[in-house]
Amino acid sequence: MRKILLIFASFFCTLSVVAQDMKTVFLAMPDSITPLLTKVNKEDCIDFLASDMKAEVKNRFGNVSEMKKLTDDYVLIQMTSQSTLEMKLLPLNDSVKVVCMVKTVCASACNSEVHFFSSDWKQELSQKALLQIPKAEEFFLTPDFIVPEYMEARKKADMDLMKASLSADNASLSIWYTTPDYLNQEDREKLLPYLRKEPMILQWESGRFK
Repeated sequence: MRKILLIFASFFCTLSVVAQDMKTVFLAMPDSITPLLTKVNKEDCIDFLASDMKAEVKNRFGNVSEMKKLTDDYVLIQMTSQSTLEMKLLPLNDSVKVVCMVKTVCASACNSEVHFFSSDWKQELSQKALLQIPKAEEFFLTPDFIVPEYMEARKKADMDLMKASLSADNASLSIWYTTPDYLNQEDREKLLPYLRKEPMILQWESGRFK
């Protein structure tokens, strides 16, 4: 772990200080990361919001994407009817920030991917160094006595799905265990009594979600 931290410290010491507000970062985002949106799409979304208009655009596939919120350090976009993109600028130190990106796709259940980038988009950063995703077991409320019903319910959860969401107001990441959503109603009802009702909330501290 110390070696990893030294590598990251060395890397970020070499970063040049660039403009680090979300508007600038969003406009500079490479097409390879969000191929659905063109440069004009991005510019139009920002202009529409600035004019208090609904920020809907026709994306590359001819469907609608909508920017829902934009602040100095946060953006939320409804990419399609079943997918969203969130980004948050998070401080590593007084002069350097990283981009935390959450891509979420929802079908019968929602599932998210979390990525980290330098604010100039030149480097994708190691997720393991900046975030420890909770294990599925951490969402379960283990009964005092292991009963057959509990073991049977756990067997039904044979796929680990999680939804993540960044806060627009603070440096936190909420994570929900969404595996029950893909189960049939009977199995879901058997599983829910053994699960946490609230999401796990991780706070960004000292350059890492904890």
